[in-house]
Amino acid sequence: MIDFIQNLKARNETLFYFGLTCLILSILFLILAKTTARQVYGVNAWYKPFKFAFSTLTFAWAMAWYCNYLPDFNIRLFNWSIIILLGFEIVYIAIQASRGQLSHYNLSTGFYSAMYSLMALAATLATLYTAYVGYLFFKNSFPDLPTHYVWAIRFGIIIFVIFSFEGFAMGSRLNHSVGALNDNSNLFIIGWSKTVGDLRVSHFIGMHALQVLPILSYYFLKNTKLTVGLSIIYGLLALLTLIQALQGRPLIKQKDEVTQTL
Repeated sequence: MIDFIQNLKARNETLFYFGLTCLILSILFLILAKTTARQVYGVNAWYKPFKFAFSTLTFAWAMAWYCNYLPDFNIRLFNWSIIILLGFEIVYIAIQASRGQLSHYNLSTGFYSAMYSLMALAATLATLYTAYVGYLFFKNSFPDLPTHYVWAIRFGIIIFVIFSFEGFAMGSRLNHSVGALNDNSNLFIIGWSKTVGDLRVSHFIGMHALQVLPILSYYFLKNTKLTVGLSIIYGLLALLTLIQALQGRPLIKQKDEVTQTL
């Protein structure tokens, strides 16, 4: 782990420290979630900034690692674009959490509507920039890297981009639930609904293909065909959870509902 941290810092010091800042913030937000009672939609308000900060940490460090492989890539522009775009989201979400107010889906005032639109724009630009990085991984050859690992990065970025844009399905509905209004549960920290469909499930699975596929391919599969096969299965898993959510069915049902069904 120490070797990874040192290598990551050497590859991209700027995104390394941005990710480290997100890690510190995520720990702070989690502590606040455990020590304060302010809630939004039935769950502690600080869980949302925690999830965004931690997700941004994993994204920033993954992209810091991958972009180092790209020849003639303007890494400085990419770094600061990601820091400004995603940093803005985290700060605004945290401010709204501290006030017990919605950050997403909040159209109650002109200001909140504008901020929600700006967050959507920030997420879109960050995703499009990531898609461009994915294009460069297809455009360039990487003779010094294992072929299976390169394909894992390519598939990871493709699935990430597709299911990042799946967030628009939630934004257009002003609702992450299908069958209720922004339903949450006590399912660990993620809070996915156990009573109705939850669009956040496929969003989460798809976006983390960016980390899961390259790690599994590089350390365990070490084979191009297996990597391609796993990537297809992983993408189908994200798609099936999206279909399940759109049908109004939760990923994990409450025990009493399972008993009634049986």
